[in-house]
Amino acid sequence: MPPQLKALFLAILLWITGAALCQTPVPPLRDQIQQHTKAAEQYLAQQRPDLAIPELEKVVALDPNNTDARGNLGVLLFFRGEYQKAAPHLRAAVKAKPDLWKIQALLGLAEAQLKDPAASRADMAAAFPHLTEAKFQLSVGRALIDNYTATGDLDQAASIAATLLSTRPTDVSLLYLSYRLYSDLTNRAILTLAISDPGSAEMHHVMARELQRHGDTDAAIANYREAIKIDPTLPGVHAELGDLLYHSSDENLKAGAQAEFEAAVAANPTDERSLLSLGMIAAEKSDLKTAYTDDSRAVQLDPNDTDACTELAKVLVLMNERDKAQQMLQRAVQSDPTNYVAHFRLAALYRQQGKTDEAKTEIAEYQKYKQMKDQLQKIFEDMRVKAARRLADEESGPSQ
Repeated sequence: MPPQLKALFLAILLWITGAALCQTPVPPLRDQIQQHTKAAEQYLAQQRPDLAIPELEKVVALDPNNTDARGNLGVLLFFRGEYQKAAPHLRAAVKAKPDLWKIQALLGLAEAQLKDPAASRADMAAAFPHLTEAKFQLSVGRALIDNYTATGDLDQAASIAATLLSTRPTDVSLLYLSYRLYSDLTNRAILTLAISDPGSAEMHHVMARELQRHGDTDAAIANYREAIKIDPTLPGVHAELGDLLYHSSDENLKAGAQAEFEAAVAANPTDERSLLSLGMIAAEKSDLKTAYTDDSRAVQLDPNDTDACTELAKVLVLMNERDKAQQMLQRAVQSDPTNYVAHFRLAALYRQQGKTDEAKTEIAEYQKYKQMKDQLQKIFEDMRVKAARRLADEESGPSQ
């Protein structure tokens, strides 16, 4: 090889070698994905989602089918309020793995923010039964209730509310929400019934209950009797009329209660509440044998009915069966600690046995729950009076 050509060859070779040495090799795709994934995990551990998001975006760009990356990216974008960007990633993760219930619930919440109620309802409804984290279940449940309510699907909304209340029975906001839903359902049912058959026994029964609720006793009794006249076998009507008559201050009306309860039991021998009422009437007449039979049957039908246990205990005391009476009263307060009558009678039995401390405890419980129920009764009475005044004002029309 001529010297000039050899020198040129060596120069080119040195240039190529140098260029190769200066160039940074590109790592394989898998290594790149792992690097970005690791970086995202580190940023999340440092509570820096702003830095984790770009790393996950790089992972998704390299591997669009990476379910974990898309799900995590969707979650981070959701909680940053970027619902438009979050939804496609959440949707892709759920499509790839349908049992990602939290991800699907978040997708439903994102769709709600994006004004897509149909998709939002479908995703939240599918995920809701599988959610176990209390706060998250509550958030999704409330959003789902709002969705159902907006479309007039009150039955479904009430079902979700009932599920939430089963684990949060004293949640005031849920109780109020449930009240609103069931009130709306009641009003809708009454309106539909009135349109469908305004002269039916069922319509008179409904009117009787509403009139009774608003304190119009005479009109309620008249509608109960009209309902019975149309259909004597209408479920519940005899028992409800009997209860209204029994609690009347008019002795003539009260005297008719027994016949209604007897009619209720004749129609349904397992009507526990009517049997209990008959036992109470018998006890008032000092017919302890009948009272014991009726009360015992009521307790047998529903062993956890605190009122039945309390009434049977009263009869057992009169029959000098104090040990059995004590057992009934203990069962009553166990089933319903707010039963102040049972606490009072149990205190009396403890005093008779010389159990001073136990008696004091029961008296304290009696006073506490008696005061609570008196306060509730006053609230409901005030509500009834205000409702009656408002109705009277509406009927009288505007003042001239």
